[in-house]
Amino acid sequence: MSVTSEHTKLLLKYAASINDEALSETTDPDFELQYIDIGNVDSNGLIHDIVEYKFKDAPSRARRIVRHGDVIISTVRTYLKAIAPIESPSTNLIVSTGFAVVRPQPDVLDTNFCKYALREPHFIHEVINRSTGVSYPAINASDLGLIPISLPPLATQRAIASYLDRETARIDGLIGAKQRLLGLLAEKRRALITHAVTRGLDPSAATRPSGVPWIGDVPAGWEVEYARRLFNLIDMRSTTGQEELLSVSHLTGVTRRADKDVNMFMAESLEGYKKCQPGDLVINTLWAWMGAMGIAFQEGIVSPDYHVYRPSPKYAPSYIDLFVRTPHFATEVSRYSKGVWSSRLRLYPEEFFEILLPVPPLAEQKQIVDYVQSQVTAIDNLNQEVQKGIALLQERRTALIAAAVTGQIDTAEVV
Repeated sequence: MSVTSEHTKLLLKYAASINDEALSETTDPDFELQYIDIGNVDSNGLIHDIVEYKFKDAPSRARRIVRHGDVIISTVRTYLKAIAPIESPSTNLIVSTGFAVVRPQPDVLDTNFCKYALREPHFIHEVINRSTGVSYPAINASDLGLIPISLPPLATQRAIASYLDRETARIDGLIGAKQRLLGLLAEKRRALITHAVTRGLDPSAATRPSGVPWIGDVPAGWEVEYARRLFNLIDMRSTTGQEELLSVSHLTGVTRRADKDVNMFMAESLEGYKKCQPGDLVINTLWAWMGAMGIAFQEGIVSPDYHVYRPSPKYAPSYIDLFVRTPHFATEVSRYSKGVWSSRLRLYPEEFFEILLPVPPLAEQKQIVDYVQSQVTAIDNLNQEVQKGIALLQERRTALIAAAVTGQIDTAEVV
């Protein structure tokens, strides 16, 4: 359907003001504010995890004042599409200077229509396209104001916004239901793995106390050993830095760095990085308390700040990988980690070696791994189907906004 004739193009700066208000540097140091940084806004325009500060303790970026009806647009790393409406904010809500705060002129741009107009795909494309910089693209607020938006008369804006409120709410409800299903699947996956690696597969098997509170009872035929009896610390260094670089995280365990979409600092040379072999346990020293560890299933090198451990023959690497990445083990690791702040805990070898671990018979370890892999595959397949459904709904939502905002849907259809 063609664009309706009542839609016109207008530069954003003629329809809204940008960055009207900011906190004064003379603000009371004890003034309590709620703060939104760039990382608190996702690509879907949702705001998460607002943080509270006193002004004296807040980041120097915490300066932009927002009001109901404003739209905040990240002017840095614009490819992240961190654009969100501000609706019924607290009187002390402050956002980062990394945002441009767009405030609609009510006689030109309806506030409810504005939140859709600034998330319309063509507008977002222009924001990204006009940004400068390679690794950290950014756009000036003045350049933002030069981007045109599609503007029908106010009455039509309100009708379109009302229509989109209804339709996007319906789509968001479907997305929310699927996201809750993903949460249930993730919990089922965690529970399945945790039960299998700590209780085995035979529910009728006799059990005995492990003597370790966090482990509880274990099957009678299992041993419980200190990690120092099960692992040897390995410190072999690369002389060339040419081996495959591996990364360690709490989400994916040990994977090829090349397979990860990361923008972290890379050293000029990887000489001196630690070498690991297939079957070695690699622990990210700084993030072990979050579960950043796992088995390397290929030869490679890892950061010299990590620790590499080689398991004894009585421990199957695939079983270890399942076990050390359970939430229960991460909790135990945090108890043994050293540091003043919880976010800066480090797990050193001497502490790791003091952790007690269950050791099923080797044949049973392999049975557990086979069972878990078959069950997890089924869960992961369902997970992928649900994610595809969410992606399709999000695409439909985006297309609907684009069509309505740019006049591809007749006004008569949306009233």
